[in-house]
Amino acid sequence: MNLPQHIDFIERGWLSANMVLLGGDSRGPLVVDTGYVSHAAHTLGLIELHLQQQGQLAPRALLNTHLHSDHCGGNGALQARYRAQVWMPPAEFEAAQAWDESRLSFEDTGQRCERFVPHERLQPGSHVEHGPYCWEVHAAPGHDPASIILFEARRGLLISADALWERGFGIVFPELAPRPAMGAAFDELEQTLDLIQALQPAIVMPGHGPLFTDTASALREARSRLDYFRAEPKRHALHAGRALLMYHLLEWRERSREAVESWLDSTPVQQRLRVLAAIPDAQVWANLLLEGLCKAGQLRADEQMVRLEPRA
Repeated sequence: MNLPQHIDFIERGWLSANMVLLGGDSRGPLVVDTGYVSHAAHTLGLIELHLQQQGQLAPRALLNTHLHSDHCGGNGALQARYRAQVWMPPAEFEAAQAWDESRLSFEDTGQRCERFVPHERLQPGSHVEHGPYCWEVHAAPGHDPASIILFEARRGLLISADALWERGFGIVFPELAPRPAMGAAFDELEQTLDLIQALQPAIVMPGHGPLFTDTASALREARSRLDYFRAEPKRHALHAGRALLMYHLLEWRERSREAVESWLDSTPVQQRLRVLAAIPDAQVWANLLLEGLCKAGQLRADEQMVRLEPRA
């Protein structure tokens, strides 16, 4: 499927979120989400190529849908190169200003992000005019309470971040908090899905996976998955534990089993997930996660090493 002129959607591997480049403006492109910090050099290369092709010198700004490490990890490198402004949702603006990692998600999830400086708050209900497009800013809580999505109503274009993928949605992180939402974040996610259904986008550019046009099918699958987690929250805890461990291993590629078990035991969100899943023993939790990922064909693990399973 073809996107309208001046919009480039870059599908990336799972360690980095997808990136959207919004062009058609003499002030330079808007860069929506910037990937993970270990992919910063690749992110810089993608931006440099785009600028060369457009005959421009620098991005107008970096725009983050939310501040998870896979969406904002390239901000620091891009700021250092281009002195680019960062526009972001308001809820975590002060935490980012102070770089308070206890209030941001990086420390809790055992992930990394290079420090950057935020400049503007993207208030839900506002809009961003850029080139021939006008992007509505909508609150999209559920996956993250601060998350936003962007909608271009005239052309039916939706940048959905992790609120909706072609086959699901991102982990519902508020349900994993020290004082979990006890189902409230599942309700918020359902309301976000209702919002997307009401917007009726023609093309969806998700935070992970390919762009898609069959929004109705994606919403049905998302609602089915939401019902599955809501019916038994322990399922969501186990899913989140596996997904976050896999994300960690995508960065490292291989680690000793001892290092993996140490990381699980020292990462705050994994400690809480074990409690939510009613698995009191750390060794049992580690084995459960690794066995599940091995059965899914994503890892190879023995008593000494854990490695990503090569893809054919």
